[in-house]
Amino acid sequence: MSALRADTFPEQAVRERARTGAAAAFPPLSDYGGALLGEPEGPQPADALDAARLVPPVFMPRRLEKLIDLAREPLHGDVGLETTVGGFAARLPLYLSAFGSTRAVGTDLGRAAAAQAGALGIPMVVGENVVPVDGYTGERSLLARISAYADHVPDGVGGVVVQQSTEDADAEVWNRVYSDPATRPLLESGRLGFELKVGQGAKPGIGGLTVVGRAQADRLADQYTLESLIDPAGDRVLRCASPGTFTEEILRQQVRLMRNNYPRARVWVKLPPGRDVAAAADVAWQAGADAVTVDGAEGGSGWAPTASLAGVGLPLAECLRRIGSPRGCLLVSGRVWEGLRAVKCLAAGATATGLGRAALLAVDENPGSGLIRLVEAMTLELRLLISALGKYHPAALSTEDLWSPAGWSVPVDGLVAAQG
Repeated sequence: MSALRADTFPEQAVRERARTGAAAAFPPLSDYGGALLGEPEGPQPADALDAARLVPPVFMPRRLEKLIDLAREPLHGDVGLETTVGGFAARLPLYLSAFGSTRAVGTDLGRAAAAQAGALGIPMVVGENVVPVDGYTGERSLLARISAYADHVPDGVGGVVVQQSTEDADAEVWNRVYSDPATRPLLESGRLGFELKVGQGAKPGIGGLTVVGRAQADRLADQYTLESLIDPAGDRVLRCASPGTFTEEILRQQVRLMRNNYPRARVWVKLPPGRDVAAAADVAWQAGADAVTVDGAEGGSGWAPTASLAGVGLPLAECLRRIGSPRGCLLVSGRVWEGLRAVKCLAAGATATGLGRAALLAVDENPGSGLIRLVEAMTLELRLLISALGKYHPAALSTEDLWSPAGWSVPVDGLVAAQG
């Protein structure tokens, strides 16, 4: 073995696969339900969003307009952050990104996160598989999250968006939510929506993956594909769900069906970071979607193969570049946890940014107000940075506010215009 140099060949990884077989294709089983996945540990090389810089101009005519309007020099506190996010009025250009049934960071944080998102007046997305795993009612159920949000959200702002996967469709989740008297106040106030999940950033092209005990696996054998290779000597089995099959026409028809079957609900579509993400977003908008959510490859996940986490899907910055000037409301997520990255996304065309892994960590740190504190810091950064650009609302941001070493390129009528 002397010919295999340890510094150029992953000897330990190969030995691990020789010992554990297919289990080595995933993170350690001990991480299931106890770790947030989606990004390797330790410092990471800068991606294109990290490398980009916000570039204020010297001359600021909009600041002059604001000065005249206020009859004083404008300050960062004069930046207005209220916006419309996927058809919902929101106090900030943020939303709580989808997380479903997986017990991230070892506990259930659904209701605590929902209550704080409601108090903040930002929309909340409830992820897939909550009903199949935790039920429609009960302590950790879908309805428990919706109720916690509704109990804390101020009148006139926010909204709840319920995601549906293939398993949720079998459980008729949307039908139950839409017809439930408990959700009627949200529906009647225009604050209920449904999100069609086409894919996820952490594992594009792959459906939901969860780890279950063998007894539960026996009960699910007729519904799902089950793989015992990840824990051949133990009690745990990999449960695999279909991601669903989409073409342009299928996506178009799905959006239209949602519009027809749930006419009072907002329609969102969640896209994975695929190479044709721009074309898919246009199909969804043209079919009538109120929002398209693009989950960059940096997006977190409850459980996914390490190969998917490490090297599948477009980075969020490239998704933004390919989409260019959105034809509708564009929502993006992927390693957003502070104001600088959020403002860069807004300047690149997003209407709002999602908080996923950051929100879960914040709520885990402080179940009573962790997300509120996190957003408090982000709100200050948003106002300071937008004001520094001589602008006073996120909608005024554009690619002229961005610089990157390679130039920030956006498609214009099939061509590419470089913003440098």
